[in-house]
Amino acid sequence: MVKNFVQSRTPARLLELNAIAAIATHGNFRLAAVELGMSPSALSHAVAALEQRMGVRLLHRTTRSVRLSEVGERFLARVRPALREIADAMDDVHALADTPRGTLRINTSEGAVRRFLGPIVLVFLERYPDVQVDIVSEGRLVDIVAEGFDAGMRLAEFVPRDMVAVPFGPALRFAVVGSPRYFETHPVPRAPSELLAHECIRGRLPSGAPFRWEFERRGEEVIVDVTGRLTVDGTESMVEAALAGRGLAFVTEESVGELVHEGRLIRVLEDWTPPYPGLAFYYPSHRDPSATLRAFLDIVRASKPTWSKRLGASETRQTGQTGQTGQTGRTRKRLRGKRRG
Repeated sequence: MVKNFVQSRTPARLLELNAIAAIATHGNFRLAAVELGMSPSALSHAVAALEQRMGVRLLHRTTRSVRLSEVGERFLARVRPALREIADAMDDVHALADTPRGTLRINTSEGAVRRFLGPIVLVFLERYPDVQVDIVSEGRLVDIVAEGFDAGMRLAEFVPRDMVAVPFGPALRFAVVGSPRYFETHPVPRAPSELLAHECIRGRLPSGAPFRWEFERRGEEVIVDVTGRLTVDGTESMVEAALAGRGLAFVTEESVGELVHEGRLIRVLEDWTPPYPGLAFYYPSHRDPSATLRAFLDIVRASKPTWSKRLGASETRQTGQTGQTGQTGRTRKRLRGKRRG
């Protein structure tokens, strides 16, 4: 008696419940088996197993027909709405898996936001009305998985090695700039080593480490640990300080191009600053991207113009430990190698 009580309370398998519902619909084992994608004998075993566990007969069988018993009818009347709910829930999950919706969280830097917000995010939002985008821009390099982000965008050299990286944007160049006011009282540096005699506006890497100024010319690489009384976060702050005559800044060429053209900043050591790979959009390699992220990646890839082919840019899957302190010298070597190909 105890055994039967326990068996009757054992949860029925979803297949067994669907079997009862299909047989009731078709009044035929063969047709019900076709609907469920199983053999008639397997269907019969599933029903028998359910009846045995419940301790009741759910079907009346004859050689020519099969129908629900009175108990079976009452049972199915209670179960069928739940089966519909389960089927609807599974359909919803499949729809979520295939349709971009929900919130896409991206961590990036302020400079990267300016470079990709217009051409990608706005197009993405217009194309997918059921999607929201949450962008967090900050100077530090965060663990996007631990902090709940779906993806990130950074300079390619700062992308953690356990991520899939999609190159985005053209190659970048750094520029050493100072204001006319600064050069009224300081000589123009002719070589990177002469920067040690200058007041330099220092910055930080995304890891928080001091940013060293790296240069290269005709295969010669020079790394300078510049000195200066001012250390700031972010390109905009460095440019503002340079405009105010506080010293030399080492920033991306595009961030000061117009100011140099207008004569508000003077560029020096230009022949020591070759191009290096630019931004990369990245996401965790250990999990499949959602439909929302896949849709965003499609727009990222579609936005890559012909320069990506000229530079040999390709989507890469990184392996190993996260690297946060590398700078442009090693990256430039990789860029030159790709160009030779």
